[in-house]
Amino acid sequence: MVLKDHQSLEDIHTKVIHEFSKTLEMFGLTPADARLFVTLYINRSPMTLDEMSEALGKSKTSMSTGVRGLVDQGLVERVWKKGVRKDLYQANENLYKNFMSSYIKKWQKAAYEQEGSLKGIENDLKVRYQDFSKDDEINKANNLYKRIEDMIKFHELIMRAFQEINPNASSY
Repeated sequence: MVLKDHQSLEDIHTKVIHEFSKTLEMFGLTPADARLFVTLYINRSPMTLDEMSEALGKSKTSMSTGVRGLVDQGLVERVWKKGVRKDLYQANENLYKNFMSSYIKKWQKAAYEQEGSLKGIENDLKVRYQDFSKDDEINKANNLYKRIEDMIKFHELIMRAFQEINPNASSY
């Protein structure tokens, strides 16, 4: 009976990690990083790289790389515990705030960079516009210019929309 209960609990634990990881992958985490985060989140107590490695059946090096990326995104933090010499890590508790903040920053950065690239291309088109002499080239250039303007506006709207989202305002 005890073995059956233990097995059942392990199965549920594995299913929870698998299912919640799918959600976190939508925020741009790799499947491995998503499983690592969920493991840390479920555990509640800080874990060493060795403990993470054992829990997920992955190498300590893999855990180190994964946890470093999660720390860089502000999703996991390194903690200190008296008497423990190894590095300890734990998941930040406020899921909504931390994931939304990380996601918003990523989108804003990407939108800003893409907008800049498109503006550079738009300037190249303006400079080269006088080189076009055939009607079909001029029409294609005009159409392309209009589409580039639409794409730039799209990125501006994305940045504005993400600026209006404030994950810190959530009481969750």
